[in-house]
Amino acid sequence: MCSKYQVIVLTLWVSIVTAWDPIWLQPEQIHLSATGDPTEMMVTWSTFNDTKESTVQYGADIYDMAMKATGSRTKFVDGGSEHHTQYIHRVKLSNLTTGKMYLYRCGSSYGWSSIFKFRALPDDAQAAKNGVRFAVYGDMGNDNAQSLGRLQVEAQDGLYDAILHVGDFAYDFFRANASVGDEFMRQIQSAAAYLPYMTCPGNHEEAYNFTNYKNRFTMPKYEDVQNLWYSWNIGPAHIIAFSTEVNFFLQYGFAPLKHQMEWLYADLAEATKPENLAKHPWIITMGHRPMYCTTDDNDDCTKDEYFGITRVAFEDLFYKYGVDLEIWAHEHSYERFWPLYDFKVYNGSVDAPYTNPKAPAHIVTGSAGCRERTDKFGPNKPYVAFTSTDYGYTRMTIVNSTHINMEQVSDDKGGKVIDKFTIIKNTHGPDAWL
Repeated sequence: MCSKYQVIVLTLWVSIVTAWDPIWLQPEQIHLSATGDPTEMMVTWSTFNDTKESTVQYGADIYDMAMKATGSRTKFVDGGSEHHTQYIHRVKLSNLTTGKMYLYRCGSSYGWSSIFKFRALPDDAQAAKNGVRFAVYGDMGNDNAQSLGRLQVEAQDGLYDAILHVGDFAYDFFRANASVGDEFMRQIQSAAAYLPYMTCPGNHEEAYNFTNYKNRFTMPKYEDVQNLWYSWNIGPAHIIAFSTEVNFFLQYGFAPLKHQMEWLYADLAEATKPENLAKHPWIITMGHRPMYCTTDDNDDCTKDEYFGITRVAFEDLFYKYGVDLEIWAHEHSYERFWPLYDFKVYNGSVDAPYTNPKAPAHIVTGSAGCRERTDKFGPNKPYVAFTSTDYGYTRMTIVNSTHINMEQVSDDKGGKVIDKFTIIKNTHGPDAWL
């Protein structure tokens, strides 16, 4: 039998060994994000002990990875009972050659990641020539992440320039003292370590005042509002990511809705200046809770106090500034609407509804796969163009300044494209509705 003294010594020894176990110094949960400058790329990862340094080695091929960038790390303590702690590392790679392929690894002298690759984002001329491609979806958990395998392969094969994840991750980041969040970030690494993984918050991120979401990602200007809203330019598009949750979770000490609305007004006013529209004519928004939906789950879409708030807060603003496409999730389904404002359809014409429409296009794409399964639809509405309860995700290709191609991929049907449409606009911004 151990003496009291021996137990104390043994406990201290175990604590010291655990604290410096090499596995807790190894980089994991690696993901990329855009900064808004195509010559830059942000690399973010986690370790469970402080490695005292954050470094990325990179280069054009495996025999030439002489370039090096260093960054910073922040300590993140989850709000659960175990106070699960990790260190989030952030390193910005600068002076990249646009459109060029790079190999990279991240870590420190205590341990390095595997070697990953990414292609630097295109500049405006390259985007105009080749287009810009996105995978778009919301509501993916690490349990029943049905679309993930297909997305992993397509991301690694270079099918996309970026991923847009429109809220609700892991189901949920905070569960089991944030171990579910860790596991999700390990899973998504197989796609997100290869191309920018751009996000916005959903309702499933609300625990502990959204701290898991705020800390795990690095969106443009993340330190200003902790990844909750931001915008960035890529090719001919100005993409705005914002939080629909400020309407619903003010009791958690969330930044006031007024703050976000002031930012949105200023951002849209700047984006629609003639000189900016000339460079980035498409204005695309991504927010989690949709303005419109017709699923029948005795919640959300059937109760105007939920979605009426989203419409009241954002619809007039987005219409005023001529937003072209509004991307939503939250409902575990896919739903495409006719060009729509205030429940009225404004098709460009009967034969070509998305050619020079007089209102924004809306889609809901929240069926990537999670433990809550998919939602069924209620009665059809005249403003709904297409619905599907298949698991899947959306492909968006910004072809040029006048054309965007949209496709809905069904994972249930082996990757078959079950819906597609093209938005064609010769005029952008507020004048588009004239």
